[in-house]
Amino acid sequence: MNSLLQEKAVASDETACMTPSDRILVIKLGALGDVILALPHIRRIVAAHPDASVTLLTAPEYTDLVSGEAGLVVTAFRRRGFFEMSRLLAWLRRQRFGVVYDLQGSLRSRIMTRVSGARRRIGRRVGTAYTHAPAAAGKAVHAFDELNRLLECAGIEPATPRLDLEAGAPARQVVADWLRAQGMPQARLVLMHAGSSERWLSKRWDGKHYLELAQLLEARHCRVVWIGAAADRELNRRLSSVAGMDATGAFDFRQLVALGQQAAFAVVSDSGPMHILAAAGLPVYAFFGPTDWRRSHALGQAGRVLTNPVPCSPCHLTVCPPGKRHLCLDAISPADVVARLEQDGLL
Repeated sequence: MNSLLQEKAVASDETACMTPSDRILVIKLGALGDVILALPHIRRIVAAHPDASVTLLTAPEYTDLVSGEAGLVVTAFRRRGFFEMSRLLAWLRRQRFGVVYDLQGSLRSRIMTRVSGARRRIGRRVGTAYTHAPAAAGKAVHAFDELNRLLECAGIEPATPRLDLEAGAPARQVVADWLRAQGMPQARLVLMHAGSSERWLSKRWDGKHYLELAQLLEARHCRVVWIGAAADRELNRRLSSVAGMDATGAFDFRQLVALGQQAAFAVVSDSGPMHILAAAGLPVYAFFGPTDWRRSHALGQAGRVLTNPVPCSPCHLTVCPPGKRHLCLDAISPADVVARLEQDGLL
């Protein structure tokens, strides 16, 4: 992995002698779920440029996820501060990229794309930063399909709507050792992620509902495992003190895929772990209210969306106004979820 904080690793003799047409840049900074959804498209771009050097610019926290991708040089960009942005823009000019694929589509990535000076600049929507972009869709389009439209306008075959994230033998061994240490190597696992981005508290189903659901599932001989990262630690501690096992921070991305491959199903918020678990191939039931499930559901899991279609949903508000009482999510009861799981033959 290259780092913009380690310039010598970036400016190798090999890249210095390349012509602009040999140099391809893909921008996908985040978030976690978006990076996972973009992996099939990134692979298509690499395949479309077999004789070129393809660099992926992403955030440091996702480098482990993508560093094993064939034909890809990964460069990390810390997305904070004027100084870091200035260094990045100077680096972009020096690299002399011939083609840029902006899979992010944010104001920051549009600036990066424009400043790169690349001859061909492909983006998600028509704008002055790009030389190629698809026309507006005119309706709600899933993020995966939106990236396929970008590929098509660049003359690249669309990606197949399937996530392929290999866990690997080391990750599977870590999970097997953890399950053995917890005394549940043969347990019927149910993974639950009650958290969400701290900037999106409105995505969370009520914690009391999650706890009641965990108790109902454990009464049916399931073993609930609460997953999440550091931001979920306090929430998971409270939940697991009553029901289930706390696995906060216990697994990296690949290990979480391996854990998902050992589980019966998952119940989660609209979050990054939702997409990781979908890549593991298990049934993933996800709550959607403030965000549009038609654009953001995990691939292959559209039939397992849990939502209450009130008039104000999706509102795209990070905090629900008190008068709305969070009905898009909290009106869904734990009994409703259990009934759905029974209907689908999982209980």
